[in-house]
Amino acid sequence: MIPHAPARQPLLSIIVPAYNVQHYIGQCLDSVLDQMGAGHELIVIDDGSSDATLARVRAQLAARPGVASQVLAQDNQGIAVARNNGLAAARGDYIVFVDSDDRLLAGSLAALEHAIAEHHPDVIACDFRVWFPDQEAKSNRVSMRYPPGLLRDQATILNTFFADRQMYVWANVFRRAIYQQLDTPVFPPGRVFEDMSTLPRLLSQCASLVYLPHAIIDYRQHAASITKLISEKWCMDLAAALSVAREHLDLRGVDESVKTHFDIAAAHLYIGVVKDSYELPRAVGRRVRARIKPIFVNSLYGHCASMLAAVQGAQTVSYDRTHDARTIRQVERALAGSLVFRVRQTASRKIKLWKRLRRHRKLLLGA
Repeated sequence: MIPHAPARQPLLSIIVPAYNVQHYIGQCLDSVLDQMGAGHELIVIDDGSSDATLARVRAQLAARPGVASQVLAQDNQGIAVARNNGLAAARGDYIVFVDSDDRLLAGSLAALEHAIAEHHPDVIACDFRVWFPDQEAKSNRVSMRYPPGLLRDQATILNTFFADRQMYVWANVFRRAIYQQLDTPVFPPGRVFEDMSTLPRLLSQCASLVYLPHAIIDYRQHAASITKLISEKWCMDLAAALSVAREHLDLRGVDESVKTHFDIAAAHLYIGVVKDSYELPRAVGRRVRARIKPIFVNSLYGHCASMLAAVQGAQTVSYDRTHDARTIRQVERALAGSLVFRVRQTASRKIKLWKRLRRHRKLLLGA
């Protein structure tokens, strides 16, 4: 561990987990360091990188001796463990997560400080930018849908979150005390979708939220590859995330409206994984769909008919009721084992794979 310039209790702790990002870490840390002041600390956790990441982090922080920072080096254990270790080391009142291949956009720390000084909320929800470094014209801002001002109604906070379905921890700046209210480890080790299982638990602990209409993060989109990283574990981890979130909502005794919004969000996530599973080898895909179906069904508070009635009756926060209704009907067909649904998904995935292969060939020809 390399500490630098310890100071008074910081307002913001910026936590950057890093693993084999030697080509991105410099840009990421510069975007943070250029904004840091006396009320900030930076914690970088190297997750057992096998490239030059750790050396570059140390050199970059050594060149900024006036900044409160530290580097934690751990064996490779995954981003969830890195985030947990960063939380354990943090001293700030609020926690800002930044992924090591992304950028903290200019003015973000100042905007967060202003929101804290004005409202002192349990959480600040922020916009972000989907960033295509090689095709800037494609980059676009993603805005949250929370009402303006300070929200103190937990149902409104959770319902809007589930309707948005933007489940990124780095788009939400929580009080460190909120993290401390959860059982440890906060982020489940060894799983993908660690944000998805953790964010509903964190938000359900919050008595207040303020929406900051400032794009805080440039969320890097990497060049297209031949295949997506779809695997049986990937699919099962998503199903497990739903179960963890549902269990915590039960413990919190959430409003009936929250249960409905959770079900609809779960339906969107479930049908996405079902569709992706058609890219797996046929036997593996069938096994995945058979395994996640009961987990999904048991995670629901209601059923497809009750979700559809809520959407059609305008009883939910929704930004596209037609899309919500169509998704719920697809879930019904998937759960019923519809032959038409299976044939369509098989054909659709083959077309998408062909398109990705064509894009990949174009990239190779252009290289």
